[in-house]
Amino acid sequence: MYAERYTHSPARLCSKHRQGGMTTLGLIILVSFLGIFAFAGIRLTPVYLNYFKVNGVITGVHKEFDGNNATSSAVRMSIARRFDIESVDQITARDVKVTKVDGGLEVVAAYSHKAPFIANINFLVDFDKRVVIRR
Repeated sequence: MYAERYTHSPARLCSKHRQGGMTTLGLIILVSFLGIFAFAGIRLTPVYLNYFKVNGVITGVHKEFDGNNATSSAVRMSIARRFDIESVDQITARDVKVTKVDGGLEVVAAYSHKAPFIANINFLVDFDKRVVIRR
């Protein structure tokens, strides 16, 4: 009788194999984590879309004026016009710095964008786009 109690019966082995899998609590935790990451992606998408617009404006100004002996006022006017066309927000044309450097002009668009996440938790993303326009 003692030996029968501790032997492995086929019914007992089958029940252990059927118990494999995810519990409801494990599924809820997994879905919660995935939901938080998806929500973070949704909140950060407009931030990066705005940066892509700024990047496109600065790159376009570089292509337009590189090697054409540009003045800083012409570059600033082009940036302002392109920001209006692209509907760029969070940074204005006045925030973009155009400085004289050896051999040309340096255009710097450096700014921070704060995006709310949940309650008092925010994302702060720093962007820095620089190009040098040669004379």
